[in-house]
Amino acid sequence: MNNRVIALAFLLIACVISQASAENVLIIGNPDLPKLDCVTVEKLFTGRIIEVNGQPATVVNAASGSLTRQQFLATFLSKDEDQYRAYWVVRRFIGKGTPPKEFSTSREIIEFVKSQPGGIGYISAVDRTPELNVLSEK
Repeated sequence: MNNRVIALAFLLIACVISQASAENVLIIGNPDLPKLDCVTVEKLFTGRIIEVNGQPATVVNAASGSLTRQQFLATFLSKDEDQYRAYWVVRRFIGKGTPPKEFSTSREIIEFVKSQPGGIGYISAVDRTPELNVLSEK
């Protein structure tokens, strides 16, 4: 009987984890920014472009190790945390920029994006509010 309880517990944990990891990620931006395609999002968060429609863009990340960041990296950049960190180590070493600033909470990202012209970040879809300018979604 103990084995059945343990198996059931693992099954429940797996369901909760898969539900959490299935959350969509929203790319949000300052109200003045247009919708973005996935290629543009990738280029922005890897520092290969630094403006949108002629306006300087400032991108920000969720905290390293957060579920939202892991989902963003996998969905939009096809990278994991180690690959993304290594990418920025090389870019910084060759003088091609620094990684985006990180924020601990979705609320901080939302406030930054709303107040910063050209501000772009990402949050979990569960944190969506009607006033947000959603630039892209996956």
